[in-house]
Amino acid sequence: MNDEQLQRFLDIATECALAGGVILEQQWGKLNTIEEKGRPGDLVTDVDKTSETEILKVLKRHFPEHGILAEESGHLGEADNPYLWAIDPLDGTTNYAHGYPVACVSVGLLIENVPQVGVVYNPFRKELFRAAKGKGATLNRRPIQVSTTQQLSSSLLVTGFAYDRRETPDNNYREFCYLTHLTQGVRRSGSAALDLTDVACGRVDGYWERGIKAWDMTAGIVILEEAGGQVTAYDESPLVIESGRILATNGQIHNRLSKALHEASSWLPW
Repeated sequence: MNDEQLQRFLDIATECALAGGVILEQQWGKLNTIEEKGRPGDLVTDVDKTSETEILKVLKRHFPEHGILAEESGHLGEADNPYLWAIDPLDGTTNYAHGYPVACVSVGLLIENVPQVGVVYNPFRKELFRAAKGKGATLNRRPIQVSTTQQLSSSLLVTGFAYDRRETPDNNYREFCYLTHLTQGVRRSGSAALDLTDVACGRVDGYWERGIKAWDMTAGIVILEEAGGQVTAYDESPLVIESGRILATNGQIHNRLSKALHEASSWLPW
């Protein structure tokens, strides 16, 4: 993969994210439908679908031969295609549906199952995060980097809770409470893509979550790694995107946070 090809992929990913962002802005406060996909709290709106339609138009115009994995449309194209676009047209749907302005569009490209290009656009803060493998990461075209925090006790973290949290004891509650005790705080934004970009630009020092999909994390992984961060499985082994579990940090606190997640399984707060 040469620089010229990567740059073109990055430019088209940017076009996609901005096109979706226009829909999020135009339809803010004007939702016509809000539905549950199956689990309580797993929402989809007409804006999710409209944003995805616009993104798919751009991709199919430029790369009709590529595969696509989109949150609302599922897998499109050949299953063994080496190029796979992972699209979340509205990451933070629950926030958006409630009028809470923390949401974004996430567009990532996996090449041979490796995240290579990522763009995340937050239309509410007019923040455009972009990265391609080996090209660094930017926020509104300016270079970004992760924080330099070295101690877990000095860190600020962010996490989330999967839609199946009511149905399984593996729900991240224990980890959330335990890490709240060990750090300066743990936040929950409701958008995995924005959590990853917040680590990338140094607003928070680390992030972990379970139960997320490729479209939630692909773009953010590229942006974070290109900003100098580290992304693995909980136990620091190589990340398997299909596992739905991710540990992402500034690199300085990675080992300690990994150990803390393991310790949390046997922690008894009461």
